[in-house]
Amino acid sequence: QVQLVESGGGLVQAGGSLRLSCAASGSGFSINSMGWYRQAPGKQREWVATITSGSVTNYADSVKGRFTISRDNAKNTVNLQMNSLRPEDTAVYYCAAMTMTVPQYWGQGTQVTVSS
Repeated sequence: QVQLVESGGGLVQAGGSLRLSCAASGSGFSINSMGWYRQAPGKQREWVATITSGSVTNYADSVKGRFTISRDNAKNTVNLQMNSLRPEDTAVYYCAAMTMTVPQYWGQGTQVTVSS
């Protein structure tokens, strides 16, 4: 079992920045990637970014160039640095422990609100 706890959400003005963190504990035999997803009101949850155990990163086109995913293996944390935030980035952000591209475990989510 893997437990994930997100932190760092909040309210920010458009153009501002936030840094989300995800603290992981426990172990999952098949987990080889970590990712961030988000879900806006009335919309489906969507993938935002992924980082593999070898620190290879991938991003959704909507956040490429603005968001940066990173990991600190010593602290068992995964971070999402979000810059140049837009109102359309408003959502609940979820951390996921993944097997390749498939989420296996989810955090409880943290709210990010970007005001215009």
